[in-house]
Amino acid sequence: MSRSAPEVVHVGSASRDITAEDPRGWRLGGGVTYAALTTARLGLRTAAIIGVDAIASTATELDMLADAGVDLRLVELAEAPVFENVETPAGRIQTCHLPGVPLPIPVVPEAWLAARAWSLVPVAGELEASWAAVVPTASYVVVGWQGMLRELAPGARVRRRLPTPSPLVARANLIGVSRYDIAPGTSLAGLATFLRPGADLLVTEGGNGGLLVHVGDDGRPTGILRYRPTATDRETDPTGAGDTFLAALLASVLRPAIVGRSRSRRSPDLRFAAAAGSLAVEGPGLSAVPDRAAVLVRRARERIRRAVVPSEETQVGSVGPTEG
Repeated sequence: MSRSAPEVVHVGSASRDITAEDPRGWRLGGGVTYAALTTARLGLRTAAIIGVDAIASTATELDMLADAGVDLRLVELAEAPVFENVETPAGRIQTCHLPGVPLPIPVVPEAWLAARAWSLVPVAGELEASWAAVVPTASYVVVGWQGMLRELAPGARVRRRLPTPSPLVARANLIGVSRYDIAPGTSLAGLATFLRPGADLLVTEGGNGGLLVHVGDDGRPTGILRYRPTATDRETDPTGAGDTFLAALLASVLRPAIVGRSRSRRSPDLRFAAAAGSLAVEGPGLSAVPDRAAVLVRRARERIRRAVVPSEETQVGSVGPTEG
């Protein structure tokens, strides 16, 4: 039975991430699982539409989400994505074992259509354009872009896919992508052409921090902020850190009081989100997704540093400066 209306609805397929460190030989992954657990543990009323195959449907991690208060709607898939991630000094090598299938649109509970925000977080391009029409026009929309930028073939290494126009991306108020999922030299101006005026673009750069870019009324990037990484105590598993960061950023917009008593502005709080992301790497899989208390403690530890600074486009790193 559905609970009271959620504040946020997350959508995407769960993946199975191959690992020898789990007795099953895999852990449940996918942006939707990390995002849903994050907002629930931060205190938001959270719902999630999650695509699962027969094996993933038995995952104990789904109980973890339910225990955190996530109202789950599982959609059975004939095939869900399966990945193998190998971390190297030069970066992650990701191999696709199975690419999965598109996530069909289920009957959405009426109460969920009143959610103030929808979070579309594909892991393997499973959300087709028709999902854009499901989201109510008044909702704040977050999109995990990197899950749409992967070329997938069974048994092959995952390759980058060039950004293309998408109704999902064009609908987003806040969109997140890792710099490692876009080609070196890609300009911020080029990325901004896919977004609506007024949208915010988060570009994460792992241990180098990242950028929050506002798209102006003229469709060009403006108001660029560079955030420094929040120090971690250890790095056990970087999987899901970006999804946790983006979900925490969403939470700071939806419920500013989560960030601190004195905050009332409905704008993304980078320090809060960076603290959440730093905690997410300190344990295996979903078990490391932090609650609000842990995030506030971590953020307080970082207050001695100036963690967010204005940035020129020429300081972006591999995402190059505006052209023209």
